[in-house]
Amino acid sequence: MIRKLQAVALDCADPVRLAEFYAELLGGRVVAEPGDPDWVEVHGFEGTPLACQRVEGYRPPAWPGQENPQQLHLDFDVDDLEADEKRALALGATVLERTDQLRPEANWRVYADPAGHPFCLCLH
Repeated sequence: MIRKLQAVALDCADPVRLAEFYAELLGGRVVAEPGDPDWVEVHGFEGTPLACQRVEGYRPPAWPGQENPQQLHLDFDVDDLEADEKRALALGATVLERTDQLRPEANWRVYADPAGHPFCLCLH
């Protein structure tokens, strides 16, 4: 029987940089095996650990298009959408869509992490 989800792994060109981004964003810490820069994890926050793995020739998703599909995206609950957006942008995220400005009922916004993976900040 499967007991729990061990980690979510994100492909990228620079695992250390991506892990540092998510560690800062989530209040976690970077965990790396000495001598293995191709697999770096983020622990110490509420939820499933994130792993960042190096992929040669990595191509980021093209959101919202499907030429390079997103394959997955991450959703994070936040208490203050404006403050957490500022923090995410300062850490290196980019805005993909301010969904709440397009649809008044929407309580989320879509961003890309430094490797281009989409993620949402969702007002809790």
